[in-house]
Order: sequence, then structure tokens, then C-alpha cells
Amino acid sequence: MTGHLEGKNIAITGGGSGIGRAIALACADEGANIVVADYGVAMDGSDPSSEVADAVVAEITAKGGNAVAVAGDISQFDVGEQVVASAVDNWGSIDGVVCPAGVLRERMLFNMSEDEWDHVVAVHLKGHFNVYRAAFARMRKQETGGSLVGFTSGAFTASTAQANYSAAKGGIVSLTRSAAMTAASLRMRGGPAINANCIAPVAKTRMSENVPFEIETGEPEDIAPMAIYLLSDAGRDVNAQIYTVVGGRISVWNQPMEVRTMMAGDDGWTPESIADRFDEVGQEPNPFIADLERRMAEMATEKGE
Repeated sequence: MTGHLEGKNIAITGGGSGIGRAIALACADEGANIVVADYGVAMDGSDPSSEVADAVVAEITAKGGNAVAVAGDISQFDVGEQVVASAVDNWGSIDGVVCPAGVLRERMLFNMSEDEWDHVVAVHLKGHFNVYRAAFARMRKQETGGSLVGFTSGAFTASTAQANYSAAKGGIVSLTRSAAMTAASLRMRGGPAINANCIAPVAKTRMSENVPFEIETGEPEDIAPMAIYLLSDAGRDVNAQIYTVVGGRISVWNQPMEVRTMMAGDDGWTPESIADRFDEVGQEPNPFIADLERRMAEMATEKGE
């Protein structure tokens, strides 16, 4: 233990297993008091239980750390408040939240049910909102501020079989950037130092087991150091960023911006004039579609097609 989070109070959703568990244990080793928030559900969100959260709390306390469990559906507004309030009630403040909790319901867009859409978006995107809102409301009144660490995925760019997951992860990026801008505006007016960033992890978890092709991957424990850095005082000036973390690699994503423009003449645009000049603005190559084509070709070769 090096004490990067000594005395800080950190709440972690999905803290009972996988990446969340790894981060909870690592943060506790760094001196933090931990709220382990986990409903303990199956990958599709069924069979809720508090056992997984209780087990991680037991691991932390057995090593002399401080931790409490919160079992509840993070997609419910009041549960987000409960998670944050548990830190405040037990230790006096909330210094950071980490939100890796999630579920999957895989289906192609054209045959996805309403429930498959609603449930995934609720757990991932609304779950982030519920925790962010409750935490930010307190952090802006604390002299010490705090840190929001969201969990997105490279799938926020697009997904062939997880449109619900992809949309939720894209929403988390925009929500986190919005929180980061709000935090920056408060800080410019003399408010406390609050930062908001996203991690896009790639690790061996229940949610990655069914990927039908080879991917670069690592272990849940590989994700924890970056989360700790973003939660620590050393990382407090890092804001509005997305970091891929996989194995020994950390990469930062680009910021969205317009790259080319064409301007209409005095008569405005018509479909014909756009067609005539479209090459001026054109398209941006999509590397993910290109990668999809490569993977599908590899799978076809393996099947002897």
C-alpha cells in the first residue's frame, strides 16, 4: 500500500465482482474507505443477491480496512442516493465514485425487444446518472471536491449485436463530459476541484466471455491503477477524458470536433448543390467498420468459406 487514497471515501458500483471488485480491493489497499454497491445479479440482471457485496466487504475488513455494502438496483434513482449517503453517513464525505456496474442483453437492433433496450440503458446510463447526481450534489459543497469515474467501452462507437449497450455507453461518455464541463465552470468561479472522466476497460469478465472473436484483453486487476490515479489528488486536474485500459496499455481517446466545412452560396443549399460539392466535406473513414470487415473475413476463413 502506498496510500494514494488515504482517508478518502469511495463508492463503487458493481463492486462485488469483476472489475468493480478489483477496484474496490485496490482502493481499500490504498487507504480508502469503501462502499461496495452491488445487487449481485446474473449477467442479464436476474437473481439479485447481496452476497457478493458482503463478501468483498468481508475481504476488506479482514485486512483491517473499512467497508460497507449496499445492495440495490442501481437503475433506481433512490439507490444512487443511498450509495452516496452510505459514505457520507459512515465517514463524513464522498470523495469519489466509480461506476463499472452493468448488464448485457445481446440482440441485433432489428429484433431487440423493448425490455432488452430499457433494462440495459437503465442499468448503465441511468445508473451512472443516479450516482453522479447524488455525488456531485455533495462534492460541490465540500472544500475537497471529488472525482467521478465513469465506465464506458470502445463499443460506444458502434456495435453489431449490442445496440442497447453501445447506446448506453455513448450516453455515459456524453453524461461524463457534461459533468466535467459543469465541474470546470464551478472551479472557474472559485468552487472546489471536481473532475469527471471515463475508463473504457478491456478485461476478462463475465461480460467479455461471449465475444466471438479474439480481442486484446487483460485482467480486472489491470484496470484498478488508472481508477486510483483518477480518484487521487495527483489526478484531480485530469478532466473530460476517456482512457482505454487493457493489460499494460493505457490510451487516451480524441475529443470530438468538426474536421471539414463547406458553405452554401447566397441561394442556400439544394440536394443537387450538395451532391455537386459533397467531396468538399465528404466522409470520415470509420476504422471500426474496417476492423469488422477484417474480423468477419478471418472468421469466414476459419470456417473454410
